[in-house]
Amino acid sequence: MAVIALRGLGLGDLLAAVPALRALRRGFPGRRLVLAGPASLAPLLPVDEVVEVRGPGPVPVREPEVAVNLHGKGPQSVEALRRTRPGRLLTHGEDGPPWREEVHEVRRWCELLEWYGLAADPLDLRLGSHLGGGPIVVHPGAAYPARRWPAERFAKVVAALPGEVVVTGSADERPLAAEVAELSGGRAEVLAGETDVLALADLVRRARLVICGDTGVAHLATAYGTPSVLLFGPTPPARWGPLTDGPHVVLWKGSEGDPHGRSADPGLLRIEVSDVLEAISCVRW
Repeated sequence: MAVIALRGLGLGDLLAAVPALRALRRGFPGRRLVLAGPASLAPLLPVDEVVEVRGPGPVPVREPEVAVNLHGKGPQSVEALRRTRPGRLLTHGEDGPPWREEVHEVRRWCELLEWYGLAADPLDLRLGSHLGGGPIVVHPGAAYPARRWPAERFAKVVAALPGEVVVTGSADERPLAAEVAELSGGRAEVLAGETDVLALADLVRRARLVICGDTGVAHLATAYGTPSVLLFGPTPPARWGPLTDGPHVVLWKGSEGDPHGRSADPGLLRIEVSDVLEAISCVRW
């Protein structure tokens, strides 16, 4: 019998669900734990199998013992899991807990499982220990323009960094990474588009320091305890930032907005280059 969890989202979203996935592993011993999500991220996740799903479904699984909605509050994900004809459906609403907008994303899914009697620890999100010895990783991209700090500001930070610096990103973000490197005076090597998820995770684990916005790379830094400077906006770190004290400095100017917006959020733009350089001098790295 299988337990299937739906979370058809990106890297950061999936890392936020790691404590919940581990709770399902403990709560249903001997069952096969299947994630409905991006198959490319499978190597990082504590599951037995990944079936490829992007978004809220459909879910290509039939009659699981338990189906768990870790995707969101929308009716599409609930209906997609209902169509699998599960023995039990664990989700917000209906017989589950109410959805609370203000709760931290990691705690949200742990609280869902606790509602159904499954113990879940929101701090159980580490993927391994920080190794160090590698370059400084700068990741200027983000899923939406609202969360992208300007390239020219990243470049000024890169120009001020000591030692080896690499700029990461997806293949689509390679022009952005190249722009940062060029504007920095050639101070960084461009690795955007050259790393799969395992190589990126290894790079972050070995990094001396990570500098990025509210992205999956930020969650990787938290998962490995890698020192990081994280630029948040327009979503507050109280919902998506590191849960624990650690070698992380979070910059946030206190202005909420649309995280899917088509231009850089005004609150994010209030973070200046000097703020980032000061944070770098304060973080333990």
